[in-house]
Amino acid sequence: MKKSILTMAAMAVTLLASANPFFQYKEWKTPHGTYPFNDIKPEHYMPAFEEGIKQGLAEIDAIVNNPAAPTFKNTIEAYEKSGELLSMVAGCFYNLTSAETNDELQAIAMELSPKMSEYSATIRLNEGLFKRIKAVYDQKDKLKLNAAQMKLLEDIYESFANNGANLNDEQKQVYKELSAKLSQLTLVYGQNVLKATNAWTMLVTNEADLAGLNDDTKAMLKANAEKKGMEGWLLDLKPTTYLPIMEDCQNRDLRREIYTAYNSRAIGGEFDNTQVIIDIVNTRLALAQLFEKACHADKSLTKTCAESKENVMNFLDQLRESYMPVAKQEVAELQEFAKGKGFYATLQPWDWSFYSKQLKEEKYAISDDLLRPYFKKENVVEGVFGLAKRLYGVTFKENKNIQVYHPEVTAYEVFDAKGKFLAVYYADFHPREGKRGGAWMNNFQEQYMVGKKNIRPHVVNVMNFTRATETKPALFSYDEVETFLHEFGHGLHGMLTQCQYAAQNGTNVPRDFVELPSQFNENFLSEKEFLDTFAKHYETGEVIPQELVDKIQKAATYHAAYACVRQLSFGYLDMAWHTLTEPFAVPKALTATEAVIKFGDQAMASVQVLPLVAGTQMEFAFTHIFSGGYAAGYYSYKWSELLDADAYSVFKAAKAKTGTIFDKKAADLFRKNILERGGTAKPMELYRAFRGGEPSIDALLERDGITKK
Repeated sequence: MKKSILTMAAMAVTLLASANPFFQYKEWKTPHGTYPFNDIKPEHYMPAFEEGIKQGLAEIDAIVNNPAAPTFKNTIEAYEKSGELLSMVAGCFYNLTSAETNDELQAIAMELSPKMSEYSATIRLNEGLFKRIKAVYDQKDKLKLNAAQMKLLEDIYESFANNGANLNDEQKQVYKELSAKLSQLTLVYGQNVLKATNAWTMLVTNEADLAGLNDDTKAMLKANAEKKGMEGWLLDLKPTTYLPIMEDCQNRDLRREIYTAYNSRAIGGEFDNTQVIIDIVNTRLALAQLFEKACHADKSLTKTCAESKENVMNFLDQLRESYMPVAKQEVAELQEFAKGKGFYATLQPWDWSFYSKQLKEEKYAISDDLLRPYFKKENVVEGVFGLAKRLYGVTFKENKNIQVYHPEVTAYEVFDAKGKFLAVYYADFHPREGKRGGAWMNNFQEQYMVGKKNIRPHVVNVMNFTRATETKPALFSYDEVETFLHEFGHGLHGMLTQCQYAAQNGTNVPRDFVELPSQFNENFLSEKEFLDTFAKHYETGEVIPQELVDKIQKAATYHAAYACVRQLSFGYLDMAWHTLTEPFAVPKALTATEAVIKFGDQAMASVQVLPLVAGTQMEFAFTHIFSGGYAAGYYSYKWSELLDADAYSVFKAAKAKTGTIFDKKAADLFRKNILERGGTAKPMELYRAFRGGEPSIDALLERDGITKK
């Protein structure tokens, strides 16, 4: 009887494993080994994660217990390739918790967080493993390694050293506890922001309160209400609602209300992030000080282009000195313009977009309403894909046999100029309740080599763009097209990569370099030569007229200084939190929320050009730095702008000679030195190989219409 019970139990385990798609991932019959999303259920994740962790640890034990002397192959490469099942499961799960989440997945994420932290810490603090890694590292100059192998060896060694391998036993235990705590805190922070965003709605029952909104936006808001069984127009905090209200709604009280709601998300109430923020920054500080660093920034910036907090602050200050005087002039001009419209109060943040759009239309006679008809979704997709073809010879073909995680997602096969398969590309354009705000690129599968076999990547772009209505197709705004180009630039970085190791492929580069390909891609949108390839009126088929393109180009520097100092304010806020050298403490005279708001206000004060709004501060929903990996790294957007403007100047110079912005010679250089190389060398080495020298701030200032100081 006992044997029978044991046999039945073993059969049950085998049956359970056979029913879990992740356990058969090597036998998936899907195109290019893509995820069989139709078969994957929430209950499959935790068993697969647990088995992935078990296998990963066994693979590490095999490296540690290998009786052979440590070599690059049996230690460094073996470590880099470990955890295959875990990576496969994580590639699916963490993408979906951002793009198509629900309560069940969020609960799994909470349960999983400490397990993954424990797994990571167990490996990072494995003395036997680090001993072998160090043994290879200590003889690196005697090994015949190529540049990518040497970079991998150095990166792995430094990664272990920076994650506690050189700590004593007591310190290692503290490190594990702090890492697990931080992982949980950042997860809670992000979930609070998503829940707070989804929790706020406002029903408008009087259409007159929506005066100024176009018919498409009102139709969308009406559809929102109908989905909830309500009559009227239902507002939410998604970008497709928030931005039109801020720009077009004549009802100032309504603008103020939605602005305040958006900028007080996760402040107080059920999804309060106050203590979460304090705990995150203090935990990061404790981790940094465990490594004898004064602050988190000192620990996190060592492998970046900037290298130190002093260089970051000098960079931000340099931009502030150049842009701030112009930003103040822009605010004064807009205040005077609003006065001419009968508005005599001081401009508030909820007034800026409203009057800025009107002034832009008056100065340049251009608006989203004029441009949207030329940006039909399907045409935009064709144009963005076409840009990749003109520059790099890349083509896209939809494949309906590739399963997707939501019916709105479209899957494509990607081919090079010779018809060779390059990647799978998923495009996910529209907002949903299960999708967090913003836009991003990610990998479902990384690119890497197995012997001579090139495992190609599976890349996804996730966005939150305007939907079709009952009467019109999806017509994107100019900003939405620009955002698509941005994220597609990240996508190309992931799709075109040609690296030996997954750890170095595509976007696995420092934060202040990763935005270069994406921001570079945005530059083409103001080019008539590019717009002519796709920007056709959705009703008449008319190509966007030269008159409109001229207006786009003239308006390109409109309020560029204001936009820059706004970005600088985010950078200063980020650096303020992550250059703390003492734990953040709440003064007795203030509540915790008041203290966090005051800290944020002071951090951003040197670039403040509009009045502060009591009870609001963006750090409560600043997911980039508190749950998105940009801690002490938000400056990288501006750093990458310097690089992208400088890089695009190469194409502009080529156009002056050849007559086309689609210069193949420059594109080949950019592809071979930036897009294909990933993290196989130091980023500035890659940039200099493309550019032939150091970048200059001149191109950025020129593009933004700023006189060089």
